[in-house]
This record gives sequence, C-alpha cells and structure tokens, in this order.
Amino acid sequence: MPVLGIDVGGTKIAAGLVTEQAEILHSEVAPTRAGEGYAVSLGQVYAAIRACLSPEVRAIGICAPGPLNPKTGVVLNPPNLPGWRDVPLAGLVSREFGLPCSLENDANAAGLAETRFGAARGCSSVFYITLSTGIGTGIILDGRIYHGKNGQAGEGGHVTIDYQSAERCGCGLPGCIEALASGTALARRGLAPEKLAAAAQAGDAASLEVLEELAQRLGAWLGGMISLLDPDVVVIGGGLSRMGEPLFARLRRIAPQRSINQFAASTPIVPAQLGERVGILGAASVVL
Repeated sequence: MPVLGIDVGGTKIAAGLVTEQAEILHSEVAPTRAGEGYAVSLGQVYAAIRACLSPEVRAIGICAPGPLNPKTGVVLNPPNLPGWRDVPLAGLVSREFGLPCSLENDANAAGLAETRFGAARGCSSVFYITLSTGIGTGIILDGRIYHGKNGQAGEGGHVTIDYQSAERCGCGLPGCIEALASGTALARRGLAPEKLAAAAQAGDAASLEVLEELAQRLGAWLGGMISLLDPDVVVIGGGLSRMGEPLFARLRRIAPQRSINQFAASTPIVPAQLGERVGILGAASVVL
C-alpha cells in the first residue's frame, strides 16, 4: 500500500504517492506562498496532499525545515515559513484527512531516504550532509534517525569550528560550519559552486585557493564528526555536492587527517544518489 510523502519548503511544496519500493507513482509541486502568511501556506500543504491522495493511501509523512519536534509533530519557528510558530502540523493534517501523519526534519528525512533507497543502502550507521544554502545533517543509527532527548539532535551545521570567527551564522552564533562553508558563505564571495569547481579544474589559481579553503573547513569539521560517530558511510547531497570530485577528493584526503578515528581513511565519503526526489522519498520513508 502506498504512502504520501510531502516535502514542505520555503518556496515550494512537493508531494508524491510512494510505494514501498520507492517508486513515485504520482507527484505534484506547488508554491508554498510563505510570504502570504501561515493560513495561506498551510492551505497550500492541504492542496498538495489532495492532489496526490488516493483511497489506498495508508499514511502521510511530512518533512519540513527546522526547528521542529518530530516526537510531537510540531513545527516550532522555521525562519523561512513566516507565522509558523508552534504549529501542530502532524495533528492538523491527520485530522483533516483522517490518516496517521508523521513529521520530520528535512535533513533527517533525506538521510533516512538515502539509507533506505540511495547511496547508503545496506548501511546501519550513516552521517548525511546536505551542503546547500545552509548545511543540514542527519544521523542514522541502527537504521533509525537519532533524535536525542528533545528531538533536536543532528544539527551538525551549527557546530562551531572557530568560536572567534567574525562570521556569524543565521542562528546567531559565530563560526558555525554553516557560516563558513555553505553556499551562502560562497555567495558572499561572489562565487557559484559549479563555476568554482570548473575554474579550479581548469587550473585557475584563485579558484583553487578558495576550493582548498572550503575543503579545509569542511574537512576539519567532518573529521570531528567521524571521530564522534564512526559511521559506516558519509553521504553528501545538496547543491554544493554537485562540485563533484574536486570537492570529494579533497574531503577524503583532509577529513582523516583531522580525526582521531584510526579507520577514518576507510570511511566512504560519497555523493547522494536520490537527487530531486530526496524530499518526497524522505518524507515517505518516515512512515513506510
């Protein structure tokens, strides 16, 4: 029996009817209309669900940007969804459609999808990273998302690697890896990831310097994450991952140098496989 996977983002909502084999039978994309307020954007979520709902659907899974509490199904106060403060989204959707509904952080859900259907298939412990406008992470232990006591675990993008940094993260703290090595950090320097990688491969000295600095920062952070988690595999998705081997080769070299884990060099660091499907499949994975 299929389930519905709903990926709620700041600009768009993607919905899909998903089988247990990760086949998306039908999908819809709609604008979130977040700037028009909570009532409008919640209505867009409902409309996306209705567009994909069928009588055989047995559950609904939703992934959304944090902060949120997956244990209670409450969206707390995500900065890119204005007006969404303490919204019991899972409960609202369940009552509206008469189906069980679960809510999950989008990076956690993506990590679970890559574990079940993608680059980490067959692994039980996975550290998932989405390198994009920000840096999101998900921790999968024994095949399950690790949530922590309050449902707030896995915020690896807000681990500080330079507490004296002049760069402040959107969360307000100085020196988070997100502030120093995300797409936003590159954009502040007028750089696009794909152009940076291409220029570096062509031998442009300035681009090589920027890419090496980016990899050093990410590698130092990632080495610490490997020391902490000792995962079966590290999976990296998001826009920056499209830089490909110019970035991945450097991370494979640098991260083991920054880890006490004697097996770090043999820990695979691989690109995600699910691409644009990861949001829908991640949301569906939560309830499959």
